[in-house]
This record gives sequence, structure tokens and C-alpha cells, in this order.
Amino acid sequence: MARKKLVTDVAFIQFNVLYQDGSQTSNRKVPTASVDVTDEDAVQAFIEADDRRIAALSGNPRGPVKTITRVNAR
Repeated sequence: MARKKLVTDVAFIQFNVLYQDGSQTSNRKVPTASVDVTDEDAVQAFIEADDRRIAALSGNPRGPVKTITRVNAR
């Protein structure tokens, strides 16, 4: 019987983001190498910076972040 491989080095942690206008994005990847994923403020700052970068490329700005919840690992 085959055994499942244990993942020891996780490159990304996923978060669900709810915005103040009611829109939601699911499974936003935050790199563990560049952000302390235990610090919610650092994660929010990373996601907001990523939203600004995406808005500059697409021309569609996002609203302010209301809540961030971590996606449970499977």
C-alpha cells in the first residue's frame, strides 16, 4: 500500500479575503518566505499590495479588505 508524502516545506499559505463591498476572493496565495503568516497585519499588507499591483495592470481597483481567514490545510 502506498503511503502519502508528508509536505514539510510549504511555499504558500492560502487565505480567503472578504472585501468591504461584499466581494470575496478565495485561495489567495501568500508566500511563507517573504511574509510572517502568523502576523495578520503583515498578511493583510501583502494582499493589499498585491491588489494594488493587479489593479495597476488591469485598471480595476479593489475595495478595502474587511476580513482575512486562513484556508484550512487538507
